[in-house]
Amino acid sequence: MPAITASQLEAALKDFKDPESGREALPMGQLRDFDVQGNTASLTLALTTHSAAIREETAERVADLLKSRIPQLAQVKVNAATHERPPTRVGQVGLAAKSVIAVGSGKGGVGKSTIAAALALGLARAGSKVGLMDADVYGPSIPHLLGLSGAPKPMISDGKITPVLFRGMPVMSMGFLVPPGEAVVWRGPMLHGAITQFLRDTAWGELDYLIIDMPPGTGDIALTLSQMLPLSGAVVVCTPQDVALLDAVKAIAMFRKVNIPVLGMVENMSGFVCPDCGKKYDIFGSGGARRRAEELNVPFLGEVPLNMQIRVHGDAGTTDDNFSDKTVGPYLTKIVNALVRNLAQSAAVKPPMLQLPTLG
Repeated sequence: MPAITASQLEAALKDFKDPESGREALPMGQLRDFDVQGNTASLTLALTTHSAAIREETAERVADLLKSRIPQLAQVKVNAATHERPPTRVGQVGLAAKSVIAVGSGKGGVGKSTIAAALALGLARAGSKVGLMDADVYGPSIPHLLGLSGAPKPMISDGKITPVLFRGMPVMSMGFLVPPGEAVVWRGPMLHGAITQFLRDTAWGELDYLIIDMPPGTGDIALTLSQMLPLSGAVVVCTPQDVALLDAVKAIAMFRKVNIPVLGMVENMSGFVCPDCGKKYDIFGSGGARRRAEELNVPFLGEVPLNMQIRVHGDAGTTDDNFSDKTVGPYLTKIVNALVRNLAQSAAVKPPMLQLPTLG
């Protein structure tokens, strides 16, 4: 039997696509250092930090693909490396972010802000460069969820607003700018101006993801965002019962009306598992979001159980600790990974157009 060559490995992976760009990885040098020793192959897979959440499963896909196309291989070792691909500045605000994702809901009280924070924190924990923007101007809760309520008021430096940092992640919210308990009573134009400033004038730096916590309902913030920059899409959060799903459907219709793709649905408060007896109680029902997502041809990202620790961590400002909780963390991690995986699948089907950098 002839020896396997490095050229055979390259040929077997010639159509393998980079998860972020959707383009063939081999010509971009993201698959390299091919070597064969007997029936064992090794190579380097270099991914951008945008794909950090699915780095391990992407490496497994490379190994499985090689074994299926070269049956003589008994073992494949895939070494990890980071591929540098900085974002270009896009949209009217010149934001340097590869993916901008709005997190919305048809109504309040479904845990939208908690899920938005979890997405940002999960992506950051995986190794991506993430920013979190609280666009819920009337009811900003991101500062409290992250334990940043007492943070100093953001300052202006070199004409830019300095965001508050949570373990290195830039965060911007109206909650940092108004005294606790004071209501924001603004009309639409003022709201539009605030969102514009948050996007354009905040020193976000270069990001893989900007997660935007939207106000509940179907107001005009989505329209403002769609006009200002190309959003990658939206995630809709709902609870399982019919009355919440009715409003979630309206939120999906709103995003589609302003040409913002719906990246998926998350079912929050999906069943309660009694910590004493282990029995599950579907207090708000179960599976409603998954069924509605299938009906609307929307990806279902996952479910999060009704768990007391989520409330405890949220009240204490330690939302990041949800990922360390064995009863909650796996659900949140699954949702984060599903979101990045869906973005990768979309990029593979239709690679995003290269964005020309803006002037200024």
